[in-house]
Amino acid sequence: MTWVVMVFTLTCRAALRLPRRSAPINSLRALRHSSNGKLLQSFLVTPKELATALEKTSQTSSKSRIIPLCASWFLPNDPQGRTGLQVFKEKRIPSARFFDLDAIRDHDSQYPHMLPTAEDFARAMRDMGIRKDDEVVVYDSVELGLFSAPRVGWTMEVFGHPKVHILNNFKIWVEQGYPTESGEPAAKAEEKNEYPVPDFNPDMVVRFAEMREIAKEYGKEGSEEMQVLDARSRGRWAGTEAEPRPGLSSGHMPGSISVPIGELLDPGSKTLLPGTELKKIFEEKGIDPTKPIISSCGTGVTAAVIDAALREAQFGSKEDRRLYDGSWTEWAQRVSAADGLIQKEE
Repeated sequence: MTWVVMVFTLTCRAALRLPRRSAPINSLRALRHSSNGKLLQSFLVTPKELATALEKTSQTSSKSRIIPLCASWFLPNDPQGRTGLQVFKEKRIPSARFFDLDAIRDHDSQYPHMLPTAEDFARAMRDMGIRKDDEVVVYDSVELGLFSAPRVGWTMEVFGHPKVHILNNFKIWVEQGYPTESGEPAAKAEEKNEYPVPDFNPDMVVRFAEMREIAKEYGKEGSEEMQVLDARSRGRWAGTEAEPRPGLSSGHMPGSISVPIGELLDPGSKTLLPGTELKKIFEEKGIDPTKPIISSCGTGVTAAVIDAALREAQFGSKEDRRLYDGSWTEWAQRVSAADGLIQKEE
């Protein structure tokens, strides 16, 4: 009886103490940081969240680092002839590194932006001064808002980098007055960086041979119901608008669904829409979250915007979402309309 009374008394005292003082928000954040090693908790982060985290790491002796990573890239037919490196030098987040999508790729492939080898990826990380335990926040140009950053974030996850985020977005960062710098990046005398050669996760990637079989089997009884989402413009998907690469046929794969990335972004801020709105868009297009989804685009870059949107909307399981690396540029050069594998709208 005495033991029961003591337990009851201690429990009551604990319960009475709880309302008197809750843990400070900063303490809760610290707990979350210590539980998973991340300073930022969500895949998409706001400018305010990034600025706060950068300030926090600069004021502590912690070895944790947040690395802003510019992934700006423009289509080859960009009217102004802009390049990612050019806009990186014009305006960037202080201490940001630059990920060159045209350089960090498979140089043995004739198709642009195919994933690099694990060795080349590790070498690129070392050259940028990025460590395996760094928390990386990838961002786009002011002009495009959200375009190629998800591809770089996806690439890093394919190669197992554990802490990757996407800034939503740099346009808002600039408009809200957060610091920027310009010119040639200052050389940093940093400790020798040893980024290990990572493992490659094949479960996130679709190759041409599998994609062709999926397209050939589309609509046949008993075939697996794969959903292919195409991020290119509606005109390129329909075959009524030219591709940005000369000589390449436009059109779409059998059964693919047009999901232009412009529909997934706020027209003013060019940020990714909230998850609830994204979910509604996917549902209105008849996409089924219980069935596997493959994202595609021109060269595998903006397909990752669809993947990020599916993730933000919590639409479908992570295991059932993949990206076709070669995308339309590879597809249109390896199949033909005569095969029935390039389709156009009447």
